[in-house]
Amino acid sequence: MQQRLPDAPRVLLSLLTLVGAMLPQDALAASCKTQSQLTAPERDALSSAARIMVAEVQSGDSQALRANTIAAVAADFTGIAGSADSLKPFVQQAAITVDSLYALDATAESVGAARTDFYCGSPVVVMNFTDLPPGMYALAILHATGVPQPQQIALILSETADHRWMLGGFFSKPMMEANHDGLWYWVSARNYAQKNMNWDAWFYYRMAANILDPVEFLSSPNLEKLQHERDRVHPVGLPDSEPLTIDAHGSVFRLTSIDTTTALGALDLEVHYTPDNEEAIELHDPPTARKQVTELMAALLTMHPELNDAFHGFWVHADQGSASLFSLELSMNQIVQGTQSPVTNSNSITQ
Repeated sequence: MQQRLPDAPRVLLSLLTLVGAMLPQDALAASCKTQSQLTAPERDALSSAARIMVAEVQSGDSQALRANTIAAVAADFTGIAGSADSLKPFVQQAAITVDSLYALDATAESVGAARTDFYCGSPVVVMNFTDLPPGMYALAILHATGVPQPQQIALILSETADHRWMLGGFFSKPMMEANHDGLWYWVSARNYAQKNMNWDAWFYYRMAANILDPVEFLSSPNLEKLQHERDRVHPVGLPDSEPLTIDAHGSVFRLTSIDTTTALGALDLEVHYTPDNEEAIELHDPPTARKQVTELMAALLTMHPELNDAFHGFWVHADQGSASLFSLELSMNQIVQGTQSPVTNSNSITQ
């Protein structure tokens, strides 16, 4: 999904292509131990290594973090260094706790195995890797709390020949968006779904999934349940494969994407559209541009008045290629709705 929430920094282990999937139970799998199945020394070794790496992020010591990274990844460290630098202001004063650990034993895998699957614990958590070299790996998920914007950090660790845990992959994302956690968004999505407010429900389910799923290559029964609930309320007419065309008061708007964002603090719907030549000319005059974009907002709100209940407002961007001609953010109470309902094309039928 194109979730423009935090643009969560993710740096993947360069040796791996990671794909999350719930796989058939008869698939061959390497072995996995959950945190409760590890011995105390095993837990301590993994926790200590993960805490040291996160402490290096907190202190901004990229050189130390690189020294604790496997050679294949350290050779091109720009991505991890940039992600760590971006994360530092959010976690510098945070309390760090280890939320979960998984030890992944792929030592028996053959060289060049196309896919390695790990089934962990009960209920089963599934992790799927492609082109994973034989070896010992671990996933450590940590929480940085006690700060205004708590974060979750996931580290892929690789065990060296001398039994040291080194960094192989780095992921982070906020634990909350607009002051609410993933469970709150899930419960709210269910409430909207029960009221047939499917646009609200769809976007809230996606918010919940983005927050609750720490890494894309991990699947669990709860996450699968969340995805199934989300898919049941998918509205018809979203600008997915084709633009959403809205005819509002004589103007035709071609919407290319609608998504959620908290970039300005509150939870907004972020809308991108491509203006035609006449609309593009109008956008060069600020008062006319504001009127045009406000009409688009009003048309969307007339089509789907339930959006007023779930979102602070709209943040609309008029795009021409990769350039933004004009953008405007308004709260719902600032949007003056039109007096006539917009006429939509066949790509705009909604549930």
